[in-house]
Amino acid sequence: MPLFKRSLAGPGYVVLNVIRVCNIICLLAIVAASAVMLVKTFIVSKFFFFDGVSHVITAALSLFLIITELPLLRGYVARNWPLLGPQSGFVTLGVLMIILGVSILGNLNKQATSQKSLGTSFWQIVISSGIVVIIFGVVNLFASYIFRNKKQDITARQVRAHGATSAQKTQALSYSPSNSNSSRRRSFHLNRSDTLPSYYTQSPRNPDMRQTRNISAPVNVDHSQFDKFKENSEPVGLQRPDSALHPAYNSRNNQF
Repeated sequence: MPLFKRSLAGPGYVVLNVIRVCNIICLLAIVAASAVMLVKTFIVSKFFFFDGVSHVITAALSLFLIITELPLLRGYVARNWPLLGPQSGFVTLGVLMIILGVSILGNLNKQATSQKSLGTSFWQIVISSGIVVIIFGVVNLFASYIFRNKKQDITARQVRAHGATSAQKTQALSYSPSNSNSSRRRSFHLNRSDTLPSYYTQSPRNPDMRQTRNISAPVNVDHSQFDKFKENSEPVGLQRPDSALHPAYNSRNNQF
């Protein structure tokens, strides 16, 4: 199985980039369909405000997904939208594309966006964009699971970016200074109890007792070994020299 995954990394680079181009085209079609329905909603519908807002949100979401598919604002997307970032797969992208397609096709049941109101040409643009985006949403879901390598923690999006060298690139990024700085920032925000060991433990006999220090004291100390350092005690094996032999007395006698 790992050999199968490694063999798919190279072709996966090509296949996934082709799917990327198709995703961008499908999302642009959604933007165009939303614009057409927005114009027709203002002309025909009486409750055009709420319908118009829904079309604007659909177009804005499609434009945002296009930005995530392009090499733009990668740092912002990675920090604030990690499910669409470079370290994730295509599951979230596929699900959002399916939701957009269903929303587009659901608007065709309204009077303002019906075939009669839109006309045959615009109606075909809307229905084709909804069908195509649903199809490629499902394709992204399958591609996310086919081209990933779960054992090496490599996602399909990383395979699309690096191809056969995705394993080496992933290891290099894991040891990059930016990741180490972020790990230090995470450890700085941890609680003191999570980062530093405690020197206090409760007594196992009585949990209600005060906490005792977890530092052991000397056991079975022989106090007799310190007797020779007490006052008025002379070290064993040593004698005090005669005071008459002190140099001060000898120098005084020499003067006289």
